[in-house]
Amino acid sequence: MSATDKTGRIDLLGDTLAKAKSENRAALIAYLPAGFPTVDGGIEAVKAAIAGGADVVEVGLPHSDPVLDGPVIQTADDIALRGGVKIADVFRTVKEAHDATGAPVLVMTYWNPIDRYGVERFTAELAAAGGAGCILPDLPVQESALWREHAEKHGLATVFVVAPSSKDERLATITAAGTGFVYAASLMGVTGTRESVGAEAQDLVRRTRATTDTPVCVGLGVSNAAQAKEVAAFADGVIVGSAFVQRLLDAPDLAAGLASVRALAGELAEGVRRG
Repeated sequence: MSATDKTGRIDLLGDTLAKAKSENRAALIAYLPAGFPTVDGGIEAVKAAIAGGADVVEVGLPHSDPVLDGPVIQTADDIALRGGVKIADVFRTVKEAHDATGAPVLVMTYWNPIDRYGVERFTAELAAAGGAGCILPDLPVQESALWREHAEKHGLATVFVVAPSSKDERLATITAAGTGFVYAASLMGVTGTRESVGAEAQDLVRRTRATTDTPVCVGLGVSNAAQAKEVAAFADGVIVGSAFVQRLLDAPDLAAGLASVRALAGELAEGVRRG
């Protein structure tokens, strides 16, 4: 089997989410951008999040115009881009983190970098790296056929984002096309920590579940164990990004940052298990 024939790990993602459900808890999904604070440092940060208790990791592909990302992740992306991060570094991050931990690792990316890189090439290389799939926040479902064809061929999940503004009919269209899990944005707006995650998220999960058996995971705004516990009471997974990135930004050095990421993952992992 050549590298391009290697199958991605959508199966591992499904098994991991099912295992969390069998333990009567939500899965903890951590987001960290590739190349931040450096490529090697970013790889270690992903490993630290998994060591602390994250079940799944989303590796962000840094982008110059991140429409969903708030100031914390934009700052990290800027550092990564100025450091010269390439798509090859994103795949290396996925591969090394997955090989070291056995955990499912996805890429979260806007469509433009994939379009420029080539869909066939991107999916083949992500699968070869042991990736579990891709989260595509700005790819319209009605324009996703080419991507989904190649993702399915290579054993990769296609995770779409739904929002509180999504009408029920639209939710059904999105969930019918997606695989792996559904990313439910807890509120209208960009990523970042929030005081509360709120009732909008619970209503969105309820409406999304009415259209699909695919796990529904909630992101945007969760930053501490109490919020993780709140979301875990009604969602299949809790997605945390900005809080991890902030820990790295605030740390005096990489070692302290990694320890802080691991500690936060431990606190959040306790949060998703309470309830």
